[in-house]
Amino acid sequence: MSLFLAILLLAQSSNHSADGLKALEEGKYEAAVQSLSKAVEADPKDYAAQFHLGLALSMLGRDTEAVARYKTVLELKPHLYEAELNLGMVLLRQKQAAEAVPHLQAAAEEKPKDFRPSFYLAEALLAAGEFAKAEEKYLAASELNPKSAPARLGLAQSRARQGRLADAAESYRKAAELDPALKSYLLELAEFHEKQGQPAQAIAIYAEFPDNAGARERLGELLLESGKPAEAVPHLEWAVANSPTAANRLALATSYLRSGQAAKAAPVLEQAVAAEPRNLDLRMMYGRVLRDQRKFSEAAREFFQVAQAKPDSAEAWNELTGMLILLEQYPQALAALDRLKALGQETPGHHFFRAMIYDKAGQPKPALESYERFLATSDGKNPDEEFKARQRIRIIKRELSRR
Repeated sequence: MSLFLAILLLAQSSNHSADGLKALEEGKYEAAVQSLSKAVEADPKDYAAQFHLGLALSMLGRDTEAVARYKTVLELKPHLYEAELNLGMVLLRQKQAAEAVPHLQAAAEEKPKDFRPSFYLAEALLAAGEFAKAEEKYLAASELNPKSAPARLGLAQSRARQGRLADAAESYRKAAELDPALKSYLLELAEFHEKQGQPAQAIAIYAEFPDNAGARERLGELLLESGKPAEAVPHLEWAVANSPTAANRLALATSYLRSGQAAKAAPVLEQAVAAEPRNLDLRMMYGRVLRDQRKFSEAAREFFQVAQAKPDSAEAWNELTGMLILLEQYPQALAALDRLKALGQETPGHHFFRAMIYDKAGQPKPALESYERFLATSDGKNPDEEFKARQRIRIIKRELSRR
């Protein structure tokens, strides 16, 4: 290459770099990329142009390309602080925390008094699962900038992930004090308390968020699980009114039932089933509430729906059998009992039901057989029914002997 051509290329590179920097300062990132790309093409060893091209690419969200440029910068100019920092930040944004750590570590060592490298190094360590090291760096960042709410939040999260919830709580609250928008992160602390089997502490935190549907719902669920269904009711009522789901309706209905308010449970479950007709757990619970209210036809309908959707559900067939017997729909009840037998789920009680049906239908021989099978399997566990069975066996045998 002639000296003239070399000088010309350098001049062009300089012009393109100047244009690129001007566009970058004005926030015209596409134009910056175009100019800086030409500058790099003219002089690939111009690490400043490479760096600013990486910066422009990162501002456009073209992180993979930006990473490549920053790495080129570090090949041309090892340990350049700005390149180490920016490369680490972009890698962190790409969720490549482990790869970001050494670059951010280098930047933090280069400028230990600067907040940004310490903070982003802490962020990378936290994302990489290095919680104790992350705590150390968040502490350093917090000392460099005591008013940084994100640094306090990170400190809280690193401590929580180490299981030190008391220390974490102090930092969560300090972060919220510095930036009230971060108060919702206390819900994260509540979840950690739950994982550590500390429902009382979680309940206290959830109670701080009366306008948060998720928090109110979880508060109600925890109170229910803690054996306080009456206290759970108002929170679950609020959650259902503001953000109804199958889960919170089911929890509310359960709270009503356990707090002696069974009449309120039925309409809640009816709404839940209407909203999610394929939710079989809801249908089973609704069916049982209807059964307890002696609405046998409606209950049978729900149990039948479950049995049809899940033919191997002995639970549904068993409940359906009981309703059909009470409704005196004996052929259908026998069919349900046959289904239970086919599933291998026949119990002594089912033998007794079968005997009663045959008895009422005037079929003494199958009735006798079923009564005897019931006595053979009951083994003294159902004394009242066993007494009735023995009485009927005597009467049936006497009647049969007369024929």
